[in-house]
Amino acid sequence: MQLEIITPEAEIFVGEADAVQFPGADGSFQVLNKHAPVIAALTKGDVKVDLTNAFETENANDKITVDGSNNKVIRIAIKGGVIEMQNNKVIVLAE
Repeated sequence: MQLEIITPEAEIFVGEADAVQFPGADGSFQVLNKHAPVIAALTKGDVKVDLTNAFETENANDKITVDGSNNKVIRIAIKGGVIEMQNNKVIVLAE
């Protein structure tokens, strides 16, 4: 699935993911490839992204942390926001 994580200041991440775990307002939840459409509120926490391919360091910024044991897993800290999943595309508007 295509994933975009955007803040008011910048585009944090754009790429392909197999699974994404979110800190939801009602608890953490995960979306997988071909997930049903969903809109949900997010709280402060980490977005954990299981990438389709290994993370390329030229795409790195100070908001992205690569899992030390697996370069196909990244984490992005957010302060809250909203997620929309539709047509196998996830858009995260984060703070």
